[in-house]
Amino acid sequence: MQKNKALPLLGGLSPEQFMKRHWQKKPLLIRQAVPNMKPLIERAELLSMLENEEVESRHIVRKGAKWTLKKGPMARKSLPSFKTPDWTVLIQGVDLHHDAVHALLQQFRFVPDARLDDLMISFATDGGGVGPHFDSYDVFLLQAQGQRKWRIGRQKKFELQEGVPLKILKDFKPETEFVLNPGDMLYLPPGYAHDGVAIGECMTYSVGFRVPRSAELASDLLMGLSEELAEDSGSANDLLYQDPNQSPAIQDASIPLGMQQFAAKAVAKALKDPQLLNCLLGESLTAPKANVWFDTPDQDDLSNFVWPKDIQLDRRTKMLFDAKHIFINGESFKAAGQDAKLLRKLANDKFLPSAHAAQLSENAAELIQAWWEEGWWR
Repeated sequence: MQKNKALPLLGGLSPEQFMKRHWQKKPLLIRQAVPNMKPLIERAELLSMLENEEVESRHIVRKGAKWTLKKGPMARKSLPSFKTPDWTVLIQGVDLHHDAVHALLQQFRFVPDARLDDLMISFATDGGGVGPHFDSYDVFLLQAQGQRKWRIGRQKKFELQEGVPLKILKDFKPETEFVLNPGDMLYLPPGYAHDGVAIGECMTYSVGFRVPRSAELASDLLMGLSEELAEDSGSANDLLYQDPNQSPAIQDASIPLGMQQFAAKAVAKALKDPQLLNCLLGESLTAPKANVWFDTPDQDDLSNFVWPKDIQLDRRTKMLFDAKHIFINGESFKAAGQDAKLLRKLANDKFLPSAHAAQLSENAAELIQAWWEEGWWR
């Protein structure tokens, strides 16, 4: 993928043009973003994922003004008939479980991997949808099967309906509407209200992006920081509070100013190391979701491991890097020189041929083997 090359996926815009004109700015309707589009996963296989405990799923039914929501896992047989209108199934992270869906998600890597989240599939019968709502993240809505009518609009009031298990807008005022056919795609920036209703049976692929909130991210980083500091407890760097000039205190429950200053300096010192914070950020961004599990090699494969090998990252593996570190599935490793160059190539391409793998240092090769034993690549 090249920054300045026009892409059918973006309606003839290059990634650079799209990011400059539309990303987080304004919607874009793309007719035939994926020409001759057909579902990458059959209906029966998709709905069977409802029974998988490793898959996040929801079943939504609308009856007039009443909405019901049921979270998976659930029995496939518990779903209504396909002839019954107004119901929807949402299956999150299908890219983690299906190679073709995972490959489609890679086409959206004109956005940094650190922002790319997952691909959700919505299956709906006639009239199915989730009501008018808005997302706090960018989203691409690709029609894979059937038709869906979308109404969209910039929203001034964000009040939600009360007593509803979904976040449905109370006062939705659409500005325009489109009917998407297979292969058509709609991009919406954060906060743009939208309401999609199935016209007949349909399947829509939704590509979503990570949007860390400042409080949530700070909490993750500080939690990681506290774990790092706990390891230093009792070391020479772990200073003790001292107060040789403390004046006498008689039944005084006030906290000494010196102790407050000591606490402030301790926190400031911990936050002063940018490399540590960068490291914790990389670990946070690559940490697998709670429902993600890896398939480890069986005993025969473990005993017959031969190096070097072609390295293909598992579709569930998240791998990022910065100037000094490699991050993979919530862990961080320092890397420099040839090792850093090759591991960054692996992160970018998701693949490293055996000829390149053979150029890794002995320590890096041992690390790669440990990743293989965890099921992070195959």
